[in-house]
Amino acid sequence: MTVGEQVAETGTGTPPEVLDGPFSTRQLLRIDEALRLADQGSGLVFSVYVGGLDEPVREHAERLHRQLAEPDRSVLIAVSPNQRQLEVVTGRYARKRIPDTYVKLAALSMVASFGGGDLAGGIIQGLDQLASHAGRA
Repeated sequence: MTVGEQVAETGTGTPPEVLDGPFSTRQLLRIDEALRLADQGSGLVFSVYVGGLDEPVREHAERLHRQLAEPDRSVLIAVSPNQRQLEVVTGRYARKRIPDTYVKLAALSMVASFGGGDLAGGIIQGLDQLASHAGRA
């Protein structure tokens, strides 16, 4: 369930409060919308994880990816701002649609935004680029 769906379901018109996190409510809604557009536009399933990653970081991101509902069709963007780490994990089917070269280009773009202090913007930009490279299903 997305933040937007929770707002519609509760009928309050206000998004749920975020107790502790790097994003404002507005940023969360923008990320939520970017996820929805990426999913609908590509037919893949995009997810974002922001938080600490255990060492080795890549293996932790891959474990998170395997826990998703449809790992073969999924793309996970895992970001650990405090560790300054970014991992993008693509499932078997998703990798055919988004080759590693395009993942690296999107990652470079995200890192540039993160370096400029725009965590939410970098994630949104990365989602857009990855979904654009995947094209329509």
